[in-house]
Amino acid sequence: MRVIRIDASSATILLTEAPSPKVRDRQTGEIAKDTVSGEALMTVGVVFIDEGESSLVQVTIPESGVTDGLSVGAPVSLPGLIARPWESVFNGQQRHGIAYRATAITSGAFPVAQAG
Repeated sequence: MRVIRIDASSATILLTEAPSPKVRDRQTGEIAKDTVSGEALMTVGVVFIDEGESSLVQVTIPESGVTDGLSVGAPVSLPGLIARPWESVFNGQQRHGIAYRATAITSGAFPVAQAG
C-alpha cells in the first residue's frame, strides 16, 4: 500500500486530544500493537494548520515516541509523519479513509513567519 510522507515544516500543529492507548478490539479492550516491533500504539488528536486550511486528524504513535510534558492546546511536532490511504468492507459497507502515523510526538513551537 502506498505511503505518503508529509512535510509539516511550515505547518502549525496543535494538540487537541492527549495521548491514549489505541484500541484494536473494542469488545475485548485489546490494545493495538506495532506489527514489526510489537510495541503498544497510542493515538493523539491534533489540528493541522497549513496555508490557511485546517484539519482535525488522529495520529498513531508508538508508545515510546510519546514525550512527557505535552499539554492540550500547545504546539507539537510530529517527526516522520506519513499518511496511508485505506479501504475495507465492514458489514457489507465499503469504507475508506486516510490513516496518519508518526514516529513520535514532541513539544513544538509556532512557526516563524518568513520575510517575503
